[in-house]
Amino acid sequence: MNSPAQVNMQLDDASFRAISDLAYRESGLTLVAEKATMIQSRLRHRLRALGIDSFPDYCTLIGSDDGVQERRHLISALTTNVSHFFREKHHFETLKKMLDTRLPHLRAGGQMRIWSAGCSNGQEAVSAVMTLLEHAPEVADLDLRILATDIDPEVVSFARAGTYAERLMGGVPDPLRARYFEAGAGAEGEQEYTTKDLVRRMIRFNELNLLKPWPMTRPFDLIMCRNVVIYFDAQTQTALWPRFHKTLKPDGMLFLGHSERISDPSTYKFDCVGPTTYAPTPP
Repeated sequence: MNSPAQVNMQLDDASFRAISDLAYRESGLTLVAEKATMIQSRLRHRLRALGIDSFPDYCTLIGSDDGVQERRHLISALTTNVSHFFREKHHFETLKKMLDTRLPHLRAGGQMRIWSAGCSNGQEAVSAVMTLLEHAPEVADLDLRILATDIDPEVVSFARAGTYAERLMGGVPDPLRARYFEAGAGAEGEQEYTTKDLVRRMIRFNELNLLKPWPMTRPFDLIMCRNVVIYFDAQTQTALWPRFHKTLKPDGMLFLGHSERISDPSTYKFDCVGPTTYAPTPP
């Protein structure tokens, strides 16, 4: 038989609606009723940390002026941060070809800018740096930088630290581990790998909500927004495509995740130029 405390920690229908509405407003996340048990499980630790023993009381907090900080923790708890090194390898092959076209410009003192939008724990941005350095080591001394952003402050801090346990290093061959990471022992004895300065100085990690105003003023050569918009409903996605278009250079590219598509690219002035790869339609 459940204790009163356990009963209070059940996610009731009204609280689910309040949480799902807030998550949608704050981050574009669409939470379906079938995920209620998962949501309850992920948020119970927040209630315990705050000393709150019921979801209605928790909803009162996150809906108040005093709940601004907790709303960030809520989104962090609900966001699925799954990433891997060199995920969807065809994009990194395309990145090499893009670099080839940009190298004369870079050598002449020009810039190349990449945005990893929804960077999770940073594996995508680090994979891009390794790809670029392996393909043309000289880029370490050229004006090529990656902006990596995520809505979750906790994963941004993790990515900025750049330390990955052995279990997170799948897909990184030993020669790349030796060139781009420092090996060491973690707190529990597990092997850890920390990105070297050569990698770190090419990436800037920042917190950013894709649904809020973007502070960037210069257009990007490449935007990697992979396995992010899949969590948004159609209305939120269609609001993002024009913003991405405006933020790309005319000869830039947009990478999406393997299960993501721009349903009608021409409507948003994009052409599909490869698997989940889009380019602004030429004027």
